[in-house]
Amino acid sequence: MNGMNHLFNNHLKGDRTIWMVALLLGVTSLLAVYSASSWIGWREAGGTFHILIKQLLILAAGGGIMYAASKLRYTVYSKLSQVLLGATVALLLLTLLIGSNVNGASRWLAIPGVGITFQTSDLARVVIIVYLARVLGRHREEPWTFRSVILQLILPVGAICGLILPANFSTAALLFGTCMIVMFIGQVPIKHMLALFGIAVAGFAVLLVLAKANPELLPRLQTWESRLSNHGGTDPDANYQVNNAKIAIVHGGMLPNGPGTGISRNFMPHPESDMIYAFIIDEYGSILGGLGLLLLYLILLFRAIRIANKCEKRFGALLAVGLALSLVLQALVNMAVAVNLVPVTGQPLPLVSMGGTSTWFTCLSLGILLSVSRSVYDEEPAPADGKRARTTTVDDHGAAVA
Repeated sequence: MNGMNHLFNNHLKGDRTIWMVALLLGVTSLLAVYSASSWIGWREAGGTFHILIKQLLILAAGGGIMYAASKLRYTVYSKLSQVLLGATVALLLLTLLIGSNVNGASRWLAIPGVGITFQTSDLARVVIIVYLARVLGRHREEPWTFRSVILQLILPVGAICGLILPANFSTAALLFGTCMIVMFIGQVPIKHMLALFGIAVAGFAVLLVLAKANPELLPRLQTWESRLSNHGGTDPDANYQVNNAKIAIVHGGMLPNGPGTGISRNFMPHPESDMIYAFIIDEYGSILGGLGLLLLYLILLFRAIRIANKCEKRFGALLAVGLALSLVLQALVNMAVAVNLVPVTGQPLPLVSMGGTSTWFTCLSLGILLSVSRSVYDEEPAPADGKRARTTTVDDHGAAVA
């Protein structure tokens, strides 16, 4: 216990609960990915042990990213978002033009000379939320006008989500929904938000009409239509993934069966990534594996809301809630797909599904959230003589305040 207290007091600053949630999710990922990936171990050099080491290194690097991000004062990210917003839009456009194409979707962009690809939408998810928190944080007394909503909110959000949409509808929709919630919390007038929603729906409708005439505009349109029309249907071929996920959940039962006992890895597509939630239930049961995992994400959201309530700066509060919402909503969608509540989307389970750079961007989000929590929980203690030392702080956007 003393060693744990020493670790948190001297190294892992910020909300201890969030650190523990991240650790538990990482351990769950190692166990589940190692067990679920046996179906691809035969074709990998080194087998499943190689996959285990690879996932361990990815998570370790993610932990380093989380730690480094938590050490920076969160106001630094406000300034960075201004610079990164334009760069992110350019990267998303570049991805659509020359990105790696898999199953008709250009989502990955290769980093020259490194041999690593990453989904630019993962970067965009973090950048746009930080940018929104900045813009909304600066708007205090003056009322929102429709012109300022268009210029400062609609254009950036529309550009990011619109460039993600052709290759990844679910990510674009989730990100747009998260942005709308952040705007609501940031007290953007409802009438302006309704106008924003109407513009988005109208724009999407026009895009669908144009895509019917020019299929190359939305190359995955038929996939979207197929998933929507087949959701809840009885065609075993069309619902192959979900039907096998149901089998895994039924086999898992209520109580844990134990690590390595999952049978679904032998027949369920992508048990290590898209369908890892069903596989975890297969091995650890609906109570520990299903509800336990759901509880971890809800705890993360609860802690973020608590941090936001205690944060004195509006930017920090909106940043904490926005980043936590983006991760938790993504997790809920992944779980909903596994239990057939929503159509198949391909959203990974944050910090649990086997992945590479997507895990690192998740850790970056958690690190920024922890940075906000440091400003709430780790204030400098008062001097022993009771006199308050004169300190220099910064405002929401990095400006010095005596």
